[in-house]
Amino acid sequence: MSLARIINPKIGRNVIALQNKILNQLPFILKKDSTSTVLKQNILQISLPSRFSLPLFYLFSYVYTHAHLDVLLLRVQMGKYGGGLWSLNGTLIDLHGDERRRLSGGNLIITSLERDQDSGVYQCTASNTRGTILSQRATLQFAYLESFKMQTRSAVNVREGQGVVLLCGTPLHSGELTFTWVFNEYPHFVQQDSRRFISQETGNLYIAKVEPSDVGNYTCVVNNTITKERVFSSPTPLVLRNDGAMGEYEPKIELHFPDTIPAAKGSTLKLECFALGNPVPKISWRRTSDVSFPNKVKLKNSNAILEIPSFQQEDTGTYECIAENSRGKNAARGPTPHWLQTMTDKSLSIEENLFWECKANGKPKPSYSWLKNGETLISEGRVQIENGALSISSLNLSDGGMYQCVAENKHGIIYSSAELMVLASAPSFSQNPLSRVLKARSGCDVSLDCRPHASPRAISLLCDANKLSINFRISLFPNGTLKIANVTKRDGGTYTCIAKNQFGTASTTGRLIITGKLLEPTRISQGPSSTEITVGESIVLPCQVTADPALDVAFSWAFNGQPIDFHQDADHFERVGGSFSGDLMIRNIQLNHGGKYVCLIDTDVESLSTDAILVVKGPPSPPDLVVVEEVTDSTAQLSWSPGQDNGSPITGYVIQARTPFTVGWQAVDTVPEVINGNTLTATVVGLNAWVEYEFRVLASNSVGMGEPSPPSTKIRTEDAMPDTAPTDVGGGGGTKSELVITWEPVPEELQNGEGFGYIIAFRPVGMVTWTRAVISAPSVTRYVFRNDTIPPFSPFNIKVGAFNNRGEGPFSSIATVFSAEEVPSVAPERVSAKSLSAADIEVTWELIASTPERVLGYEVVYWEDDTKPDTVGKVRITGNYTAVNVSGLQGNTQYYLAVCAFNTAGTGPQSVPVNVTTKKPPPGQPPQNVEWNLIGSQLVLQWDPVIALETESEVTGYIVSDIISLHPENALGYLIRTLSEGGLGEGSEPIHIYQLSKSFPVAVFYFVFRRH
Repeated sequence: MSLARIINPKIGRNVIALQNKILNQLPFILKKDSTSTVLKQNILQISLPSRFSLPLFYLFSYVYTHAHLDVLLLRVQMGKYGGGLWSLNGTLIDLHGDERRRLSGGNLIITSLERDQDSGVYQCTASNTRGTILSQRATLQFAYLESFKMQTRSAVNVREGQGVVLLCGTPLHSGELTFTWVFNEYPHFVQQDSRRFISQETGNLYIAKVEPSDVGNYTCVVNNTITKERVFSSPTPLVLRNDGAMGEYEPKIELHFPDTIPAAKGSTLKLECFALGNPVPKISWRRTSDVSFPNKVKLKNSNAILEIPSFQQEDTGTYECIAENSRGKNAARGPTPHWLQTMTDKSLSIEENLFWECKANGKPKPSYSWLKNGETLISEGRVQIENGALSISSLNLSDGGMYQCVAENKHGIIYSSAELMVLASAPSFSQNPLSRVLKARSGCDVSLDCRPHASPRAISLLCDANKLSINFRISLFPNGTLKIANVTKRDGGTYTCIAKNQFGTASTTGRLIITGKLLEPTRISQGPSSTEITVGESIVLPCQVTADPALDVAFSWAFNGQPIDFHQDADHFERVGGSFSGDLMIRNIQLNHGGKYVCLIDTDVESLSTDAILVVKGPPSPPDLVVVEEVTDSTAQLSWSPGQDNGSPITGYVIQARTPFTVGWQAVDTVPEVINGNTLTATVVGLNAWVEYEFRVLASNSVGMGEPSPPSTKIRTEDAMPDTAPTDVGGGGGTKSELVITWEPVPEELQNGEGFGYIIAFRPVGMVTWTRAVISAPSVTRYVFRNDTIPPFSPFNIKVGAFNNRGEGPFSSIATVFSAEEVPSVAPERVSAKSLSAADIEVTWELIASTPERVLGYEVVYWEDDTKPDTVGKVRITGNYTAVNVSGLQGNTQYYLAVCAFNTAGTGPQSVPVNVTTKKPPPGQPPQNVEWNLIGSQLVLQWDPVIALETESEVTGYIVSDIISLHPENALGYLIRTLSEGGLGEGSEPIHIYQLSKSFPVAVFYFVFRRH
């Protein structure tokens, strides 16, 4: 079985997940033209890390037209390596003069892909000053599916009760295939159950026990999931023999899995097992280690398929399929996925010895070879190779470089890579110098450490200014440490450590001071304690000591073994406290701040430390590998992998969905309704048919809801008959002999499939038979039926339904509308008009007493000049009214007016026009010189009279109106306007009167206007 995997461009993200996340998402767009399905893209990126565990296949659709992939970008994540060279099928690609291939930053870009020239195995060789390394191989193939050889297939003769296997005989192809079988005629597909199974590995149809109803013709249907091509085999007749039924017999496993199947971490592993037998066998599964299956394991198709999603190392082992009936049982075992033990980078000094070992398990047993900088290593001299072990004695500088262990069997090649650094340097004390001043109490023991950095190891010598002499109190150890027991003042002085190797010499010097006073021991009075904290909070980790005042105390902190750089990490870390306090403040704690914190206290005579574990709790990390596994017209089964719980167990999951018709992400209903933290699969329900969905999963814990997972691959639910009827069905109106029917269209997301349209049904009220009309345009909202026999304003029952390629959906509820009516045939009589003011005319008429047509109301038409009918205004009033006011007219102007009746069909004939002249306009001059006087509780207003012009109406009075004042609350406002038969004139300037108290009686006025 090949270890290679085929990537489907439509579900790139799913396959990426199965390849340990080494691929970027592949951005494909599928389009259809008149001749074929064409796969298009702008740029395809394939990431090939320098280290991975399985070979990869990359498969792209090849369509037999002029369409092809625009650009293929093979991208290598170089990391610490430089530019690369690319080979195809083992031959270096010559890019000179090649217009289709070019390099960009080490990436190989191929334009206008061609099947004959570009298919094959690609590999990149990357080099820098450290060495050379080979990338994993990537295979580029073009998908195709040839037709079956159209020759008559022989009949298969079986006895009733016997089991049978009908062979598909898959034609030549490249790309992932799916198989179905047609029984007798298309589209009557074979339905799988405990008795019938279609293998997606072999394509064969397995019938455990033949029954008389199985007799007929069987056709194998093969689909290429990449090219979307479908081919049909010739029919295979299944015929019952006439020599009687077959008796019962024990199960015989006809379909089983290989002995060994390698599985990539995170992939979905499917095992098939099916048995023939009479009675029909029952399939069950177990692990030979008796370890129970985790909850994520799924059994499908009457247990014929065992599916292990998100395969992990703990899932490895031997699996057993058991087929059992009343006559006995049978079993098949396998597979045992294996994992690679890899080597790690090493840094060794010159003249040291190297030993590397890599182990790989596989069936058949793999063979090993070793590469250095991409070149094959040969076992000779200092270099010895034995299977997966490499040893090099007495290293020299030329041995440094990149090494790869290669394990290979017939299923593929596996690479393990590591770097060897050979170190050669003179001694140096830059990292570990002696303390410049070291204080010690008289009578105690003192150790001076001489720890140079050198390759190879240096020889160390320690001496003081008086030339060190070794005795029972003074010891010099091979590692360079000098120990002085029961020190006295005579031991004080300057000490120098000298280190030598063949590359040079170095020294470091420190002064030892012996004090006669007994120093107080340094003690940690308060140290940090292990604690839990939530993301975003702040905390102070205490580190306080009591020490002798004569000592200098220095504090430092380390996090997970690394010193904290308070300058670089000032946004989060700050040291606080006095001379004997080195507290650490951590602000705005993030998840990456969780770990071990160590407070280091150094004095002149000793070093102390105290530590604590800080557990940072936060919302869960995003789930991963969201995969849509099964889709129906209203459901989608999802699975996912959990993210990190970030210090607090995951308590639940929420699934959200997005479609082209929703605004952002929306929560969806699921089964189970509440998804607990131990569940990694759920079924989304209540989806709309034939709609493209994306899904994402969010995890929550006691801290809160985490970030969402990356979206799943877009999937489209299956189509179905419409289940939503059009709404707001109504209509009416139109012209003579028309029946108008209207409705609100069904939204696209509720149309459930292609070929959507409407069925309009109508009948006269009281009739039984419906007349139907079909409209194939989804956006149409109106249908007009024309027939000269339709009586005007006749009631009809109507309803509107929906259909698509799958069939008819429901109809709306029945509504009643009327056919088009005829316009009124009689004009109103006794029409008169009277001017009310300069802007208003009152028009009156008599109701139409008798007409065969319906009258909904009346319409008044008016114009200024009888010779210019285009200067027309209209006023319409609904109901049995006999008068209406026409407003907004010009003053002192003659108008012609006529009245007509109207209904839904339009307006009837107009009455004989009448004419009337509007009154002169009111004076345009407002009252002037307005004065006011407050006498007791009386307000007196005075103004000059307004004299109307000859073209204006005479003043008949004045009106005083109160207005809203913009002044403070205790102010009142008034306005004075003229009154005339032409209407109200212009108002005076507003008058603002301030109240002295709230008891001011504003209702008492005296108005006086001055006469001239």
